[in-house]
Amino acid sequence: MGFPDFEGLAMFAKVAEERSFARAAKTLGVSVPTASRAISRLEDRLGARLFNRTSRQLALTDFGLRLVDRAQRIYAEAEAAENAARELSSQPRGLIRLAVPMVFGRQWLAPILPDFFELYPEVSIDMHMSDAVVDVVGEGFDAALRIAVLPDSSLVAKRLTPVAPFILAAPAYLEKYGCPRHPRELAAHHCLGYAYRPRQDIWRFSNKAGEEEIVVPTGPLRATNSEALIPMALRGLGIVELPEFMAYEYLADGRLKAILTDWTLPKGAVYFVTPSARARPAKVEVLGDFLAARLSHPIWRWPR
Repeated sequence: MGFPDFEGLAMFAKVAEERSFARAAKTLGVSVPTASRAISRLEDRLGARLFNRTSRQLALTDFGLRLVDRAQRIYAEAEAAENAARELSSQPRGLIRLAVPMVFGRQWLAPILPDFFELYPEVSIDMHMSDAVVDVVGEGFDAALRIAVLPDSSLVAKRLTPVAPFILAAPAYLEKYGCPRHPRELAAHHCLGYAYRPRQDIWRFSNKAGEEEIVVPTGPLRATNSEALIPMALRGLGIVELPEFMAYEYLADGRLKAILTDWTLPKGAVYFVTPSARARPAKVEVLGDFLAARLSHPIWRWPR
């Protein structure tokens, strides 16, 4: 028999309930010929007539009477399933699988999540924290935070807040080795590397005059987490690049100094990315809106 004719069974149930092809078609939002063809197709499939039709009357046959209860149960179950699914998708509830960068998640996301859960107590979050860029679609994540110059074009991205990068060194380092005035001078310095940079571990500088310089940082330490580089920089053992959400506290208390300030690195942003903007579940939508509201004016902005 192949796949059951659910459309035909549903149409049969509704016509039997309404006792009219016209009323059933109107209720279901289809044309009368569409309803009639569905019933005829089901009758051909089952090998028996479901209705006795006259110009004035529509009545179930004995065969139709035997089938109608089951067809109406099938219709009711399908309708209930759709209503339940629609409610789930429109009400913020359920589990969100969220991927976030390690340091940002620990320092800036985790502290505001209690406020989110108070607003949406029926939502839960499984937070995957790693600096490695995850495959949002392939690994089954509902959403991810990305800190990048440009997010993956295959994903739908909501820009939450800009993030400026800084090249930093401790006063002790600058006193011992001198302060570089041009990016090319960094070749003679101890630079600390970050392994998970999206486009290789390179520093791309530009200035207002339109000059560009590319530097490959080399030095005593390279790590998959920028936070691991900070103790080396604080001890005066290397120059480090940090995003402002990590750099601002060290700039504020003077433990690290911004250098090469006449040059800039590409400014990135924090993005909330999801596999698709169509039919995005309410739980994901409200999380994106919450993060946009809370992170649009962060305290880490530098200079203040």
